[in-house]
Amino acid sequence: MEEKAIICEIQRKLDEIEKSEDVKILHCIESGSRAWGFPSPDSDYDVRFFYIRKPEFYLRLDNPRDVIEWEINDVYDINGWDIRKALILLHKSNPTFFEWNNSPLVYRTSSQWETVKSIADRYFVSESGLYHYCGMAKSNYREYLKGENVKLKKYFYVLRPLLACRWIINRGTPPPMLFSELADAELDSSIRTEINKLLEIKKHTSELGTGKRIDVLNDYIENQLEEINQKISTIKSENSSDWNELNTVFLNLIYNERNF
Repeated sequence: MEEKAIICEIQRKLDEIEKSEDVKILHCIESGSRAWGFPSPDSDYDVRFFYIRKPEFYLRLDNPRDVIEWEINDVYDINGWDIRKALILLHKSNPTFFEWNNSPLVYRTSSQWETVKSIADRYFVSESGLYHYCGMAKSNYREYLKGENVKLKKYFYVLRPLLACRWIINRGTPPPMLFSELADAELDSSIRTEINKLLEIKKHTSELGTGKRIDVLNDYIENQLEEINQKISTIKSENSSDWNELNTVFLNLIYNERNF
């Protein structure tokens, strides 16, 4: 199916979710390799969204589900978070929230989401982001890139979080999702040639497959992990602990008559 047709199908599915679940989708984005800027020809669509329900839903005594898991198959991976869950996670400086909020590929958004977006970065905590991305880089490196033969595409799943760490260390703000933007800002020139080769292959083949370990990349990764670990221990940052602002945003959202 052509990409244009798939985008139309995604919009149809979002309409279906709103009708079936009786929700309003406030913001919907792409979160996977397509949003990172290095999809393979057969990459699936990782569709993520924030949604809101009618006010009475939030006044229940039980604990209803706060996620919608709509579809997972070879083409689509679609799920979303309730706005209450999202704002609680924002208060905790959850890195996934910032990724969804900053995705360059937006399928649907709303004026209500602009209110959330306008305050989000004030809740970003450098420590939380660094631990998240450094942990992601470490686990992927340890699992996939330590042997003589490695899964070549996993270099991107290690390098992207490492560059995100460097972005946070240098700027103290949520990192962009696009690998190219991170690379332009943070990637050492010494490994650009190797990275560009891998990117070109990944764009035109369904899978990079396995190959001999690329020593220059492994050396760079190990040096970066050591340096980032040292920096993490010296960074002490505090987020805004203001629940009042988030509570006000939440109440304004759920009682906004234009939601439905």
